[in-house]
Amino acid sequence: MTMADIAEAVLAFIKLHKGAAAPIVFVLAMGESVAFVSLLLPATVMLWGVGAMIGAGLLDFWPICIAAVIGAGLGDWFSFWLGSFFREPIAHLWPLSRYPELLPRGRAFFQRWGAAGVFISKFFGPLRAAVPLVAGISGMPALPFQLANWASAVVWAFVTLLPGALGAGHFMKWIGRG
Repeated sequence: MTMADIAEAVLAFIKLHKGAAAPIVFVLAMGESVAFVSLLLPATVMLWGVGAMIGAGLLDFWPICIAAVIGAGLGDWFSFWLGSFFREPIAHLWPLSRYPELLPRGRAFFQRWGAAGVFISKFFGPLRAAVPLVAGISGMPALPFQLANWASAVVWAFVTLLPGALGAGHFMKWIGRG
């Protein structure tokens, strides 16, 4: 079974079981943000599909958006905690051990940008998995991390869901290309 098959199955399930949409979106957003899980489960495409369901009137925007914000924020918080607790040895655990370049790239990004890097990294796939972990490994104070984390979770949820929620035609007009 390919990732495309999994995405189709998840979206079909949500379409049939709309009441499960918010908890599933919570899990997808959290999985997309947890260091280990995000390497195995690229959930962004599924979240775009959920956004399209919102745009088609099948789901309500706010419960789904709130679920995405909470999932994304808790996922990065957990990655930060993992880094704080395990420190450098975590790089040798699977699946991080299969991506030896990931933590050095995350470290370079974090060292350059600090708390702003925590915010920015949410919008770039591989960095989304690495930077919160590196912030924890590096001993970043919790308050600046959490401020950047939760602010980025809110913006990320909107940016991820809004194009589909507005519909492709509406979105293109909104950005001035339609």
